Amino acid sequence: MTQISQVERIPYDDGAGRARRSLENLTNGPAESKGRWLMLAFAFVATVINYLDRQTLSVLAPVMLERFKISATTYSHIIFAFMLAYTVMNGVSGPLLDRLGTKIGYALTIAWWSAAEILHAFSGGAISLGVFRFLLGVGEAGNYPAGVKVIGEWFPPRERSLASGIFNSGAAVGAMLAPPLLAWTVLQMGWQASFVIVGALGFVWLGAWLIFYRTPPDTPGEVESPPPAVWALAKSRFVWQFTLSKVFADPVWYFYTFWFPQYLKVGHGFTMKEIGETAWIPFFTGGVGNLAGGFLCSWLLRVGLSPQTARRVGVLIFSAPMVAAVPAAMVHSSMFAIGLISTATFGYCGALANVLAIPRDLFPKNAVASIWGLASMGSGFGGMFFSLITGWLVDHYSFKPAFVLFGLTPIIAAALIWSLPRAIVPALRTKA
Repeated sequence: MTQISQVERIPYDDGAGRARRSLENLTNGPAESKGRWLMLAFAFVATVINYLDRQTLSVLAPVMLERFKISATTYSHIIFAFMLAYTVMNGVSGPLLDRLGTKIGYALTIAWWSAAEILHAFSGGAISLGVFRFLLGVGEAGNYPAGVKVIGEWFPPRERSLASGIFNSGAAVGAMLAPPLLAWTVLQMGWQASFVIVGALGFVWLGAWLIFYRTPPDTPGEVESPPPAVWALAKSRFVWQFTLSKVFADPVWYFYTFWFPQYLKVGHGFTMKEIGETAWIPFFTGGVGNLAGGFLCSWLLRVGLSPQTARRVGVLIFSAPMVAAVPAAMVHSSMFAIGLISTATFGYCGALANVLAIPRDLFPKNAVASIWGLASMGSGFGGMFFSLITGWLVDHYSFKPAFVLFGLTPIIAAALIWSLPRAIVPALRTKA
């Protein structure tokens, strides 16, 4: 008999245990395997490399902006080029990963962005930097949809927030390693070598991935079916509201990753050596926040909260420290400012550890990469818009209004996450 895919509205557990069985096939986790930790390690290391690649220009900005006579506004246009490619390709990479599969999809995305990183060594000014950043954004767009897909395929629901926190801590670790590593390479070998060395790391990962990747175990009771249509997902309130939350949440992290080294130079007169010695601190606390977010959710689940409620409570708790960016703009002490900024990055990563796990609680595993692709498009649009605002604010005023802005937008994001629908979701089922 011909199989016809269609969208059904299916009730989901509302936190009180109602209608749990009707979605049993979607909420059961995959059969547990020790191999899941190896796959998580691959996703973690890929994210470390992803952020090393992304941070290379940010850390070298004090050198390269001076070398090529690039203003803050022009630098914001270079960031915009990266975010434009990142945004557009998130809408493509998620569905593409759901169709190509994790092994091939992840391999292609890291090969592309690693090659683009190496091309930066041939930059001759703002235009070529913008072109190479655009190419980097095309490849890097696949990392988060791929990593979240790995977690959805390999980990049961009770472990997903912790696994997501470990996976996402790769961003903080990569951003933390970038300042001392790149400050040393640029001082010892020059800026071109910095791009080549970091780009080569991706090809090392690629070789190991192709050798050690394993097919994930089946999820009990979950019937394999074609990936859902992207448009059917995009029309659901959950997906578009989830995407809108990323518009306001993720530009906060982009602000710190793209602008923090330049802020230390312009706002506090730091040298490249001093930037290398201190710019890692907010990303270290971000890594701690990732783990704290995962552990908090695990504890909330143990005391009896449903996964959906536990993750939302986690988002609210960790969004509060992000407001520390507002007083960070007002203090004169560089160490006090770094401490407040580090508090904000701790909060961001703790919240994100819970956000990353929410879609898989509601949707089948072959929809997760597509949902994250759409959500990351919202993240990218927000990043583009706010990066241009940041460049204009810095050139015309200072960094102070930018810090105030990014201390307030997380409040909007947290409200959107808390009010996401949880009683009914659209899900794709294959029916005879």
